[in-house]
Amino acid sequence: MIKGLLEQLNFSEKESSIYLALLEMGSSKPIALSKKTGLNRTTVYDLCEILMQKGLVSKYKKGAGTFFNALDPKHLLTYLDREREEKAKEIEKQKNKVSELMPQLLSMQNIFGATKPKVEFFEGEKGMREAYEDTLSSKEIILAYANPQTMHEGLPSFFPEYYARRAEKRIFIKAIVPRNEMSAERVKNNQTEMRDTRYLPEDKMTFSPEVNIYNNKILIASWKEKMAIIIESKELADLQKMTFDLLWNTLPRN
Repeated sequence: MIKGLLEQLNFSEKESSIYLALLEMGSSKPIALSKKTGLNRTTVYDLCEILMQKGLVSKYKKGAGTFFNALDPKHLLTYLDREREEKAKEIEKQKNKVSELMPQLLSMQNIFGATKPKVEFFEGEKGMREAYEDTLSSKEIILAYANPQTMHEGLPSFFPEYYARRAEKRIFIKAIVPRNEMSAERVKNNQTEMRDTRYLPEDKMTFSPEVNIYNNKILIASWKEKMAIIIESKELADLQKMTFDLLWNTLPRN
């Protein structure tokens, strides 16, 4: 049990043997530690030095002999605090290095992937929420084919809180929707939710999935299959924007 704990704390098997032996024996000469652990004296010295660096063992001279002593086990907590601080410093250094190299990384991405569409796949309710969060990065009016009824059924706890955050970010949306009760309810909130809506011309015309076009991206969400795809491609997005505008201009204002 205790050896397993020390292993989780990144102690080697030999370090654990020395540390536990010292806890049991108290102050000890290297030769006594060697006999108890089965490790040679040189190894015992080296491991005790490592444990001293971790702040868990002390060394003192008595006469001509050298003794090692395990400190209070509570020092393990201090050791963990130091380890956490060191890891935090190391991660911060790594982040700084990544930030320094980011322009080069982005440059490589532009060179090798500029003409290739990027596709991200999202699955399940959590994934679909993540996909929708990306639309809040839009720098332009979002163009949408949306069915509020299936949207609210698909993510019942997500809407209309999402609408409020989108409006807070001042991101406007133009939506083409089928005629149903939920669509009519959302139309009532168009002004506060920064939305312009146009209905499909016939009551029987409806659809379940949703498509959002924004920036150079196309978000396609399937509420029945609980999955979403984001395609990033200027060429494809421009075509979809043109198609949307053609349909939008044929539909009457509400």
